[in-house]
Amino acid sequence: MKYLTLLLVLLSTSASAVIETYDFENDILRTRYNTFIAELRCPKCQNQNLEGSNSPIAKDLRRELYRMLEDGQSDQQIVDYMVNRYGDFILYRPRFNPETALLWMAPGVFLILGMGMAVMVYRRQKKPAFADDKQELNVSERKQLEQLLSSKENTNA
Repeated sequence: MKYLTLLLVLLSTSASAVIETYDFENDILRTRYNTFIAELRCPKCQNQNLEGSNSPIAKDLRRELYRMLEDGQSDQQIVDYMVNRYGDFILYRPRFNPETALLWMAPGVFLILGMGMAVMVYRRQKKPAFADDKQELNVSERKQLEQLLSSKENTNA
């Protein structure tokens, strides 16, 4: 039974998984690489960065990123290449441009609208039901009030 378990473990796909390792010339390149794989989105997985994705395209992009860093390309050149090839979707923090303006401005617009509505509700609650509390009744209104009060007393008695 031990040998069967050992054989199954050795033949399982997780046991044959490969961990990618890259040798960098210096720690700055390693840091840049780690920053990029954390901030670039996998085109296939959609909600995973390149660091956490095991898809074939993510592996290819990590390899391409390593090659570009080793070739001495700047951060801007790398980002431009990725955006040109995969669109703004690959960036977790897309650039501000006419296509993404709504995405960037929507939270501020909703915040301002919410604060405006809160102010309106607050003002309505503070405003008295009658504009002038000291308004007096005219003669006909007093007679109607007296009749209502006297009829109320008669029904309660």
